[in-house]
Amino acid sequence: NTSQMDELEVLTTLVEAYEEQYYKIEAPDPIQAIKFRMEQEGLKQKDLVAIVGSKSRVSEILNKKRKLTIEMIRNLHTQLHIPIESLFLDYKINCT
Repeated sequence: NTSQMDELEVLTTLVEAYEEQYYKIEAPDPIQAIKFRMEQEGLKQKDLVAIVGSKSRVSEILNKKRKLTIEMIRNLHTQLHIPIESLFLDYKINCT
């Protein structure tokens, strides 16, 4: 409860507001979140088979050729601890 602490709080608020306006970091789409967690944990595509399904299903998901199902989202959240909010974000699939 000092004047220095009050000044620090004001500066913190100003910096946060500035960053929110000019340097907003968008949440990753679900596939980016999965790939990021795989990188963190040193996982390969084959490690997701037990969570998502077959090898081909994992490939389709990671290449955005197929959307995640609710069961996949639950499994990814429980087993890889990916925030559920990240997994439920909408994303476009590749139609080619």
